[in-house]
Amino acid sequence: MNTINNSRRNFIKTAGTLAIGTTLPISLVELAFAESSQNFTFAYISDAHIQHIKDNRFVRNWDRGLIRAVAETNLLTPKPDFVIFGGDLAQLGSKPELDHGAEILSALHGNVHYVMGEHDYYLDLGEYWGKLFGPQYYSFDHKGVHFVVLNSIKTYDDWTFKRWPTAEQRMLEMADLDNPNGSPFMVGEEQRVWLKDDLDKIDKDTPVVVFSHSPLQKIYKGWNFWTEDADQVQALLQPFSKVSVIYGHVHQIQYNQIGNISFNSVMATAWPWPYPQAYAQAEQYLPKLTVPMNRADPFFDRDATGWQLINMANGNLDLNYTLYNNTSRIVRYNTDKKRPEDVAYQDEKARIVPQTHY
Repeated sequence: MNTINNSRRNFIKTAGTLAIGTTLPISLVELAFAESSQNFTFAYISDAHIQHIKDNRFVRNWDRGLIRAVAETNLLTPKPDFVIFGGDLAQLGSKPELDHGAEILSALHGNVHYVMGEHDYYLDLGEYWGKLFGPQYYSFDHKGVHFVVLNSIKTYDDWTFKRWPTAEQRMLEMADLDNPNGSPFMVGEEQRVWLKDDLDKIDKDTPVVVFSHSPLQKIYKGWNFWTEDADQVQALLQPFSKVSVIYGHVHQIQYNQIGNISFNSVMATAWPWPYPQAYAQAEQYLPKLTVPMNRADPFFDRDATGWQLINMANGNLDLNYTLYNNTSRIVRYNTDKKRPEDVAYQDEKARIVPQTHY
């Protein structure tokens, strides 16, 4: 679960900009800015993967993660201006899963904006999601920042409409991990046309924050950490001076910089992403990211789930990770190098053995 602090003016650069206690209640400490009326926070929760078993029974670990995230969000001080849910509320997109997740999220205080994940979409192509939560893509403005929500998990019509005997089979294929029968995600032409029209109305110096479920970049197609038309979406964002893309889906810590666009993942409330043994040598096939990084340690079963505190100052993001079973980490935007950096990044020669496997 993630909280975000914003000021359009430069923030005071201290290590303690945001602080979190080890026990409830949780407090978000906000510094005084030159234009205090422009300060705001918002909370981010993602990837709950509520899974229905039978009747009123659900996989307990996963709905407990979402329930705790909601409770802790409601205890934040100051209260967030709004909350983002980043997608994959359900595991198999069923009405009981979405209803159960919606009931849990209904306890959140204040306004909530929703992003759709592939696990929410591929059973009925978002029909029931729309009844619960509204449009699949939209934008809004808040205190000088332009926010865009995209449905980034669409795919080719042939895969969606012609390949599967039932909707349930289609959902199972897209939900399976490391499945060669899956298909690359995309935003699609309809949304790109809409996005261009939406951004044409915005001053190029306005900070822009895009919420998507899949990363709007091409990381690794084998795990579907990939958006097929990412280059075209990025081209629409390049004219803006400050752009941040925040995404879920990957269940791990990721950050990257492509041109003027900063990319940062949020962590899951369900489970962390472990790289399977079958892919132990996949690293040599991965494209080199613009910004190298250490991933969370897959040998800790709750690593990459926990608190992520995000300070957004003048359109750039600093991320403070409080991990359950691993060392806390900070990813901070380096204004000189114009990219995010892990302040405790480990050189390859210094890494422990498990890290070199993945």
